[in-house]
Amino acid sequence: MFVPSPRSFREKPMFIMHIALGGCIKAPPITYGITSDTGGHITYLMGAAMAQVENPAIDRVEVITRLFRDHTLGEVYAQPRERFAPKGEIVRLETKRDSYLSKEELIAEIPAITDSFLDYLRSLDRLPDVIHAHFADAFVLANAARKAFGIRTVYTPHSLARDKGIVMGKNRDEGRIEREYKACTMADAIILSSRDEAERQVAGYSPDAVGRSHIIPPGATLIDTSASSDRAKELLKPFLRNPDKPIVLAIARPVAKKNLAALAEAFGTDPFLRENANLVIVAGQRGSLKSGDEEQNGVIGELVAKMDEYDLWGRMALPKTHTNEDVAALYKLANETGGVFVNPALFEPFGLTLVEAASAGVPVVATNKGGPTAIVNDIGHGALVDPTSAADIAQAIARLLLDKAAWQKASENGVKNAKRYSWDQYSDMAFSVYQDLLRPVVVVSDVAVGDHFAVCDIDNTLTGDSEAAIAFAKWAEANPQSYIVATGRSLPDARRELRRWHLPEPGYFITSVGTEIFRREGSAFKALDWYAEELEVGWKREEILAVLDDVGLTWQPVVDQKRFKLSLFGSATDASFIEYVLKASGLSAKIVHSHDIFIDVLPIQSGKSGAIAALARHLKADMDLFIAAGDSGNDRDMLEVCGGAIVVSNASRELANLKPRGQLYRSMRPHAAGVLEGFAHFERLRAMRRQ
Repeated sequence: MFVPSPRSFREKPMFIMHIALGGCIKAPPITYGITSDTGGHITYLMGAAMAQVENPAIDRVEVITRLFRDHTLGEVYAQPRERFAPKGEIVRLETKRDSYLSKEELIAEIPAITDSFLDYLRSLDRLPDVIHAHFADAFVLANAARKAFGIRTVYTPHSLARDKGIVMGKNRDEGRIEREYKACTMADAIILSSRDEAERQVAGYSPDAVGRSHIIPPGATLIDTSASSDRAKELLKPFLRNPDKPIVLAIARPVAKKNLAALAEAFGTDPFLRENANLVIVAGQRGSLKSGDEEQNGVIGELVAKMDEYDLWGRMALPKTHTNEDVAALYKLANETGGVFVNPALFEPFGLTLVEAASAGVPVVATNKGGPTAIVNDIGHGALVDPTSAADIAQAIARLLLDKAAWQKASENGVKNAKRYSWDQYSDMAFSVYQDLLRPVVVVSDVAVGDHFAVCDIDNTLTGDSEAAIAFAKWAEANPQSYIVATGRSLPDARRELRRWHLPEPGYFITSVGTEIFRREGSAFKALDWYAEELEVGWKREEILAVLDDVGLTWQPVVDQKRFKLSLFGSATDASFIEYVLKASGLSAKIVHSHDIFIDVLPIQSGKSGAIAALARHLKADMDLFIAAGDSGNDRDMLEVCGGAIVVSNASRELANLKPRGQLYRSMRPHAAGVLEGFAHFERLRAMRRQ
């Protein structure tokens, strides 16, 4: 059920329109795998639409797709309109060419579909408030509507051609890359599933897109754990000699990037797996080995060849068809037999099946390329592997099968934490993005307004107490020019966390431990390039990187490595050692240790204190006007240099011996309540000085 946040209010109900052109889109139940383009993006599309119709602030949701006639796929795709909910409808656009088209074939038809779409908009009694385009081909239509009618646009790429080409070793699809570039540069907002998409992939097309990007993980259809596994046993009966063994399960479209042959090779070359488990690969729907398109036929042919090469007859199942009920039963069987779910994709933008497996209590082995990194780390239900190494895949599966305690822990984590990926939460967060696009444009002035600035950390400072966060949100909305956020998180990640706690966005973001400054411009944020130019002076990133490579510590994920931030895991002692070896190498850097585990190596003039000082110079404001609030070691430097410092009562011991330049207030209350308590203290001090 939709629960409106304090920000989720709009007097006029909203009309949301989604566009997706590829695959077979219909009201649930959806026949996944019926074509190679009928996959995860349709789960996302219809999951989002069906959640949004439950929002009382939205009175209409339409899904725009393409009409085609193909009796082998189903008559429903030739229906101009199909209702999927009382407030939701699928609208199919018709052009002269009415056969089913693959995503590659669709491109030539885009001009005709665009004309049909604009005609449809002209026929409406009311235009949509926001158009949400899925894939760059759909954004061509959305952008045409933006130009013709001024409708705000949102873009979700789902997968991007630049990364796909690199991973697959194929020639670049320059036409698709150009369309994706235009979408990334022209969309009013970009909704993405993971930090990797926002901070590496989309940023690779347009660095400015980061300020328009929002990380909103999709929900997942949680598996019905009350379903019987008997259905799965019946489906697998023709294939497996000993069906009681643990199953190694994979469910994916039969396309090369899903890397299913590598899983078959991993299983086939590992004696333990061959002897003690069964391999089950559900790869689309087919009539025969040669009934699909060229790519599908190639993938299925390779799997059959691996089955024969490693003599997996009786140990491997490759069902021709399946239903949604079959999938639920397979997850149930994997849980009952102590099995493992595997996603070996060469690259995976998100990975909804990993959340499905989690909800069914099935541990996972997943690719470390893309979205699964965030999912598995968040849920804690398995292992990440290099998808190009069959040995790594096999070893990770075997470890889970052999270590019953680890299997049980991963299973329990999955059931407990899969609920974090809900369509209700997605709907709420996406709605707030739509709302922001429709608000009057606000550009934060470069002139200091008011008599003070409040600079707040996010994690465990503003977050941690829902009621206190609501109270802080009221203060921040009443003081928009005074409110600044300074966080170790990246901009897209910080925006996600604020949205998750229903906290408003500030006028300025200081992000990535003080190595970036962004200013609000409407619903987007613009990086202050002059600050980057200042940090460039004296920063010898490659030389520092070479030294850090030799210290023997574990690097934080690739997405946490920035232009002016190199990040590792380690203790306070490790941080001191890094400082020593860099000085010994004649290299200048600021070392920030926080939360007893994170080490960030930054330009000497940066950090949160450096960023605040730079912003103060830019605003021509005295540092005494800045009041900082924090809880951990990466807040220390800003607490020490500002005119006022607030340490919330839940602060870590890293701030026990803090010696600030200005007034220090240690709150009696934790989290945002402690921040507000500190604000009240400093307001009383100012009032006394005015008397």
